[in-house]
Amino acid sequence: QGRGELALAILVEQMRREGYELTVGKPQVVTKKIDGKLHEPVEDLTIDVPEEFLGAMTQLMAARKGRMKNMVNHSTGWVRMEFLVPSRGLIGFRTEFLTSTKGTGIANAISAGYEPWAGEIVTRINGSLVADRAGVATPFAMIALQERGSFFVDPTQEVYAGMVVGENSRADDMDVNITKEKKLTNMRASSSDEFQSLTPPKKLSLEECLEFAREDECVEVTPEATRIRKVELDANIRARNTSAKKRANENAG
Repeated sequence: QGRGELALAILVEQMRREGYELTVGKPQVVTKKIDGKLHEPVEDLTIDVPEEFLGAMTQLMAARKGRMKNMVNHSTGWVRMEFLVPSRGLIGFRTEFLTSTKGTGIANAISAGYEPWAGEIVTRINGSLVADRAGVATPFAMIALQERGSFFVDPTQEVYAGMVVGENSRADDMDVNITKEKKLTNMRASSSDEFQSLTPPKKLSLEECLEFAREDECVEVTPEATRIRKVELDANIRARNTSAKKRANENAG
């Protein structure tokens, strides 16, 4: 039986509270072959938003391969739009939708059968900041790296090689040394100024972690913590796999 993100998050959260430790991959859709062609599930999505968010919604749905079927302007300041969108495109949609509409939008989706595969859907344009070694995250290293993106971990939190510690401001993943310590030249310097100039980390819920994780990432859930990590922890093997995948795509093209 298929389950949505919220149902999966509730199930995983319940298991976590019962003391289980588990690793969860990104939610995937169940495809089927019809007449030899790959088909995927699609859904009828109805969106009600204030008029000012019309452009943002059209852009958001286009990126997720949604096709507009109908649009009605009620002349009350609200617009109703109906889309046919692949179920894949609705993974991670809720958070982005609420952010784009400033919490005012209403969305309802219902299954509409299967349609031919719509192609690649890029739902996340930013890469990940990945710890390149095990250790304790230091304020010194985080201050030096905070221009590169936003963090998910606190200073003094333990990290390990292959753990996703933040979101990169660019599209590709970046291995970072978040455990680098300041070389002590004298003992007068206080560390209090370091904590003050550090941007607070972004705390992701279990549901947001499932939305954030890419195909090569997974969510590690334990009774104490929820972390995002790479499926392959070794950076060298990850780099080899990426280049092999790129070559395969070039040959296919």
